Amino acid sequence: MTISYGALAGLIAAVALLILVLFMIPVLIRIAKATKEADKTIQVTNESIQQVTKEIEGLLDQTSDLLDKTNVLLADVNVKMKTMDPVAQAAADVSESVSDVNASTRRLAKRISGFHLKRNGVMSSALTSMYARRRRRKGAD
Repeated sequence: MTISYGALAGLIAAVALLILVLFMIPVLIRIAKATKEADKTIQVTNESIQQVTKEIEGLLDQTSDLLDKTNVLLADVNVKMKTMDPVAQAAADVSESVSDVNASTRRLAKRISGFHLKRNGVMSSALTSMYARRRRRKGAD
């Protein structure tokens, strides 16, 4: 039996293709395993993303409730601050009045200090008797 060169070339090509397929089988098996692992990883990732999405939705609901409560609280604080404005104004008015009284007292003290109570015994004894009467009326003596 004689084989022609064309048939021999075809036989060599077929054997080479068979050897190539035999070497490709483990590679293809590894690729299939890697694809299965990638599918599992993608599935786990999708489940994790769904869980995180549910948790974020819950967090957003709680945040929305918190913001609503904060807005109500802020409105209440604003109303109470408006009611406190007259109190603050009254305190400022009292402070101004106290300052005026202090200034008047200082002016009076300057005027009285100009009387030289040590020289004028009548004025000194009049002030002493006035304070003594006041203390007796209050029950301090």
